[in-house]
Amino acid sequence: MGELVLRNVEKSYGEGPKVIQGVNLEIPDGQFTVFVGPSGCGKSTMLRMIAGLETVTGGDIFIDGERVNDLPPANRGISMVFQNYALYPHMTVAENMGFSLKLAGASKKEMQDAVGRAAEILQIGHLLERKPKALSGGQRQRVAIGRAIVRKPRVFLFDEPLSNLDAALRVQMRIELAKLHRDLGTTMIYVTHDQVEAMTLGEQIVVFNKGNIEQVGAPLELYDRPANRFVGGFLGSPQMNMLPATLVSQNDAETVIGLDGGAGRLIMPGRSDSSLAGEITLGVRPEHLSVALAGQGFAAKVELLEHLGDISILHARIDGVSKTVSLKVDKKVAELAIGAPIGISAQPGVAVVFDSTGRAVKFDRGETRRAA
Repeated sequence: MGELVLRNVEKSYGEGPKVIQGVNLEIPDGQFTVFVGPSGCGKSTMLRMIAGLETVTGGDIFIDGERVNDLPPANRGISMVFQNYALYPHMTVAENMGFSLKLAGASKKEMQDAVGRAAEILQIGHLLERKPKALSGGQRQRVAIGRAIVRKPRVFLFDEPLSNLDAALRVQMRIELAKLHRDLGTTMIYVTHDQVEAMTLGEQIVVFNKGNIEQVGAPLELYDRPANRFVGGFLGSPQMNMLPATLVSQNDAETVIGLDGGAGRLIMPGRSDSSLAGEITLGVRPEHLSVALAGQGFAAKVELLEHLGDISILHARIDGVSKTVSLKVDKKVAELAIGAPIGISAQPGVAVVFDSTGRAVKFDRGETRRAA
C-alpha cells in the first residue's frame, strides 16, 4: 500500500513568506504522479517534506492513513532517488544497493537476493562489482534507483533524477521508469521542471506555482482544458499562443471575442460563466493554427522558421497584434521566406478564453467558429 494524503500542508522558513501555502492533495496507491512547475515553485520542498527531510510548518501528511509528520525518514516507508545519485564512491554497485538493508540488520543472503532482483529488473547485473567512478551517468542513475527498490518502499520519490543526463539518455530513462512502474505497481511521485517529462510519465500531473497547486489532472486533461493561463502556458512546447483580446458582444446564444488591433473575431457559442469585462486572453495551441493563403484567415507575416526535422516551427506576427504566434508546420510550408505575407486560420472548437483574472472561461456546448 502507498496512499498519500496531504491536508493543508504549509512550509515557511522563519519569518519569511510561506514556501508552501496550504496544499491539499490525494495520491491513490500505485499511481505515478508528477509534480511539475518552474524553479522555485515549491515542488521539491513538498517532496522533501513527504520524505521527512524538511519539517512541516502546518498541516498533516498521511501515508496509508498514518500521520507521518513526526516520523523520521527511515520509518516512513519511502525511498528517494536524488538528482546527484548520492552513491558512495568507495563501495561497489552491489554494496551501494544493499547498504540500507545492511543498516537494517538483514542477513547476507537477504541482501544478495534483494540486490539480485533489483539488478535483474534494471539490467545492471553485470555492473555489480564496479565502483561508481567506472559507470556512465545513466548507469549511476540505475544504481540509485536499484538502491531504492531493494527497500521495497510504500512510496518512491524522485527529485529531478534525469536532469544530469543528455537528451537521448533522458528519453531512454523515461521509458525505463514507465516500465519500472508497470512492473512494480508502487506509488511513485516524480518532481521535474520539464513539462515533456511530466506529460510522458505522469498518470496524474500536479502543477505547482508559487507554493500553490494550480491544477491536478491527467496529462491530456490539463493540456486540452487548462484551468488558467499559467497551466495553459506552462504545458506544451512550443507554448500555447496567448493573444490579447476583448469582448465584442454577448447574449445567451453566442459570445463574440475580438483580437486586439482589429485582427479578427471568434464566436464562442453560448454565454460565458465569467465576467469578460476588461482585457481577456485567447489561448490557441501551435498545432491548432495552420497557414492559409495570403488574404485568407488572419493576415500575418513570417518572422522566423525553426527546422526540427519531422516538423518545423513557424513564428509569425498577426497584423495589429503585438505578440508573435507559433505554428507547427510541415516541410512544404517551411519553405516560406522570412517576411512573406501569409494567412493564419484556427481549427474550430479548440480556442481557450481566459478572463482578466487568468481563469479559463467555460461556455455552453458547441464549437468555436470564425465569424463571417
